[in-house]
Amino acid sequence: MSRLNYLFTSESVSEGHPDKVCDRISDTVVDAYLSVAPEARVACETLATTNRVVIAGEVRGPSEITADYIAHLARLAIKDIGYEQDGFHWHDADIEVLLHAQSSDIAQGVDAAGNKDEGAGDQGIMFGYATRETPELLPAPIYYAHRILKRLSDARRSGESSVLGPDAKSQVTVRYVDGKPVGVTQIVVSTQHLDETLTSRDVHAIVEPYVRQALPDGWIDANTVWHVNPTGKFVIGGPDGDAGLTGRKIIVDTYGGAAPHGGGAFSGKDPTKVDRSAAYAARYLAKNVVAADLADRVTIQLSYAIGVAQPLSLYVDTHGTGRVDDVKLEEVLFNIIDLSPRGIRQQLSLNRPIYARTAAYGHFGRAPEADGGFSWERIDLVDALRNAVG
Repeated sequence: MSRLNYLFTSESVSEGHPDKVCDRISDTVVDAYLSVAPEARVACETLATTNRVVIAGEVRGPSEITADYIAHLARLAIKDIGYEQDGFHWHDADIEVLLHAQSSDIAQGVDAAGNKDEGAGDQGIMFGYATRETPELLPAPIYYAHRILKRLSDARRSGESSVLGPDAKSQVTVRYVDGKPVGVTQIVVSTQHLDETLTSRDVHAIVEPYVRQALPDGWIDANTVWHVNPTGKFVIGGPDGDAGLTGRKIIVDTYGGAAPHGGGAFSGKDPTKVDRSAAYAARYLAKNVVAADLADRVTIQLSYAIGVAQPLSLYVDTHGTGRVDDVKLEEVLFNIIDLSPRGIRQQLSLNRPIYARTAAYGHFGRAPEADGGFSWERIDLVDALRNAVG
């Protein structure tokens, strides 16, 4: 039997965190190709350090997406994030683009040919998860860690708190009673500040109102322990303070450690890469299972082989909360949508330039958008699932 009373911690990082700067640039490259050629292939990795950005990887797409254009888009992304500091400036940074053509060996496994459907872009395992802990069916610790940083970002961008810099991290320890989240025992916020004279106590006074706005009423009490800028000073931020790489924050991107992660990163990959698209599909299925009241909590695993269209396996675990047998759910979910790479892309309309917006504050628990962004957060399979299980 699972524990009912415990503490669980998750962290988030802001769009100005060095790794998230790289995720944003890589996904901006994906969007650039998909906006011109929806079937383009992109596997883009970014490295950022003091006033230097290196963009590398493999692509297959239109020639009008030049290295100069990609460097220009990277500058715009850095500018939008807010970096205009001496050690990392959108205008002054040296940006090197080292993208080359996709391997023909990989392409032949993915491409459709004759009677062969499009195959998965690589082998791998992907997980989806949903829980009733929040209205967005996301685990409470990661959901509120994201909300804290998003609220600080909004205050910075609006000018409401212009002393804050782009780089920030949060961490919340949530207390569970009878299996339900009821409060926070520890709050960690480290945020870059542009005024060197500010102390940790000064920064605490600035961020505390935003933290309280982000958390449910009553979750902070006299026993909650705060750690705000515990090193004492955080002026040098972003890639100038710490080098960044695409794909290093995969737990931040998903469920904050409350559910498994298959290991593959999302950012910088077009949707033929099942690391991304099948993880979205697994979340889509999990969210609809919980929204359909078939379980209070569910983990779904999918597995694929490179060049093979259909998943090798589908596994369901409702953690003892299911109203339907897990084996029955596996049968239903395998048939409710086409889980081939092509089927997933069509079901969720993934061949669109919708990825730069996913690069910070989580790929899950976000509202579906009118242009197809976060389509995997829809709950439009509820009736079909209920009918299928009788």
